Amino acid sequence: MSETATPAMPFLPKDYKSDLKPIWCPGCGDFSVVQAIYRALASIGRAPHETAFISGIGCSSRIPGYTTAYGFNTVHGRSLPIAQGIKLANPDLLVLAAGGDGDGFSIGGGHVPHLVRRNMDITYIVMDNQIYGLTKGQLSPTSPKGRISCTSKYGSLEEPVNPLQYVLGYGANFVAQGSPADLAGMTAIIEEAIRFPGFAFVNLQSPCVTYGEECQQIKGLKAIMEPLASIGHDPSDRMKAMEIAQYYGQKLHTGVLYRNPNPPPTYESMVKQRQEELSKGAMPKEQILDLFIKR
Repeated sequence: MSETATPAMPFLPKDYKSDLKPIWCPGCGDFSVVQAIYRALASIGRAPHETAFISGIGCSSRIPGYTTAYGFNTVHGRSLPIAQGIKLANPDLLVLAAGGDGDGFSIGGGHVPHLVRRNMDITYIVMDNQIYGLTKGQLSPTSPKGRISCTSKYGSLEEPVNPLQYVLGYGANFVAQGSPADLAGMTAIIEEAIRFPGFAFVNLQSPCVTYGEECQQIKGLKAIMEPLASIGHDPSDRMKAMEIAQYYGQKLHTGVLYRNPNPPPTYESMVKQRQEELSKGAMPKEQILDLFIKR
């Protein structure tokens, strides 16, 4: 990466980095995730003040504070409705939401399908470590069955949520997965998601070095990682994407699982069109008050 800005790349990764020092555990995968985000934003070239980062609560939800973009740390699980409100209020903003698997698929899980069906131009980045790291290692929705934790002394009895099948089943038009085990690949995935014209979901298997199991650390993830490009996957094939997604937890498929080749219009673009249609022939705003004064 060049250390000087150019007309083709007017911003550098460091331009998106705030002075606030991350307080994640040493070795946490989220360090790589935020670096990938800086690099992706620099490649896209949108100014920090044209970008908004929204998060919930959790280790990964600290990311807004580590960027120079507009940031909003919402309450637990509520990043998506806030992100939608911001996008509707200012459609010109580049809006990203970030959080963990607990924030996104437990308390906030009910918001995901509604953002999917509205297809707002928001990129949702989930740092999936299969555990509640901030609150001392409880089971999360994506924890594998049999997982022993402080809340499952004898092993979890529950089947895990499969985030990839979850969003594909709801009809998401862009679904991808990456990992800090491949920083360059993860950066490319995030950039492609941001550029996609509509809702984009990115699941990042980001190791928790404090409460995560050994198989979930970088070495373990590399052992099961299988780039989708290496198997010749066609990202326009939704049914194949669903088939690949079923191996979540067994294989770490990285890359774009599904990208709709003919994405539908975004919700905010349809709202703008509706407003323009309804405002045709309408009285100018400054004359509306005169109607009441004359009465």
